[in-house]
Amino acid sequence: MELSLSSEQVRERIRQLHEQGTNLSKKSVKAQDPELMRHALFYYPSWESAIKASDIS
Repeated sequence: MELSLSSEQVRERIRQLHEQGTNLSKKSVKAQDPELMRHALFYYPSWESAIKASDIS
């Protein structure tokens, strides 16, 4: 897989989605931003781990 996002960029995009009030469920993000989901799951063991790493909870 060619990576176009760093782990920091993944965390930043998650924070941006959160600030916009976007539903952060795995199913919703996968449908709306599959690139973000692919990268998040490359860098983190789960979508929930990526969200925790983004310090939004």
